[in-house]
Amino acid sequence: MEVVKNLVEIISFMCNSEFWRMAMLWTLSLISSYMSLFYQTLFPQESRCYPRCSLKDSTFVSPFVDRPICIITGATSGLGAAAAHALAKEGFYVVLVGRSSEFLSQAVSEIKSRNPDAYLKAFKVDLSSFESILEFKHSLGQWLHDSNMHPSVQLLLNNAGILATSRRVTSEGYDQMLAMNYIGAFCLTKVLRPLLENSVVPSRVVNVSSFTHRNVCCRHADTETISGKFFMKSKYYPYASIYEYSKCKHATSCAADPGAVKTNIMREIPSFVSTMAYTAMKLLGVLQSSETGVNAIVDAALAPPEVSGVYFFGGRGRSLNSSALSYDAGLAKDLWDASCGLFEELQEAARQDGNCAARTDDIRDK
Repeated sequence: MEVVKNLVEIISFMCNSEFWRMAMLWTLSLISSYMSLFYQTLFPQESRCYPRCSLKDSTFVSPFVDRPICIITGATSGLGAAAAHALAKEGFYVVLVGRSSEFLSQAVSEIKSRNPDAYLKAFKVDLSSFESILEFKHSLGQWLHDSNMHPSVQLLLNNAGILATSRRVTSEGYDQMLAMNYIGAFCLTKVLRPLLENSVVPSRVVNVSSFTHRNVCCRHADTETISGKFFMKSKYYPYASIYEYSKCKHATSCAADPGAVKTNIMREIPSFVSTMAYTAMKLLGVLQSSETGVNAIVDAALAPPEVSGVYFFGGRGRSLNSSALSYDAGLAKDLWDASCGLFEELQEAARQDGNCAARTDDIRDK
């Protein structure tokens, strides 16, 4: 009976147009990215590679910052954990951010077992919750103060992301996948901006993108779209389209595309289907481990300070052009304005909640 149930689930999943969007368009986008790298190999003059800077480089040296701080979201597994290990090895004080205290402890223990000298700190944060993001900002500031560290952050790596196959709504009324993959990253960057700007050495934001963003054709960048309400009008949950949209970020810093990496990102997809997908990518020679895929992320993190707006892909400092849509200045402005508007709404709601809580405390005291 269980076998029949699983078979029905697999058939139902594969009959959805979103599955075929993933299977066909995502594969073509990935192959296209690698073809572009191959073209650069044939014509070196087209190649755009950037060297990595060492923390011992004068760029990162300051009497005020003993050890630069790097914040990594989604750091409990996959690419986030691999990036935490790699950047701790480079000499960063790595702040791991994740949704599970248990998984955070495991990640810290794993990194420490491989690098006993690693400097690590973990914070439990739910990036789909603005309240949780604000609590993290306060806790981070308190930790910096208590540790007698310079009140600044040198690197923010927005890595956290999910691929949800069913419609879920956050407490703020947003689509959970967009809230986690885009809104949370935007809000976190905004609230940490003072710490990034307070750095006495060049600071950087790295957004982990995906080759899937090349399939975005939606030119809407209003509050309804980035909150996911536009997609809620569909009868069936368009998870592939939403995931693509959440990865189409106009890069004002640097973006890193790790390519196809075997992580738990497909945990909501039937195991038979995800196994088939990984097998196909392995046969195509494009499936990587987290330890290999993280190279593009580390390239972006350690690129020279003057490098900005670059889309890293393929490791070894190599970069590509992102989709034509991501360079649309008008769309970028609309996206920025809508995102800032949404951020201000969340701030105002948090402020009102705070005022209500304060008034409640006053009443109790009286």
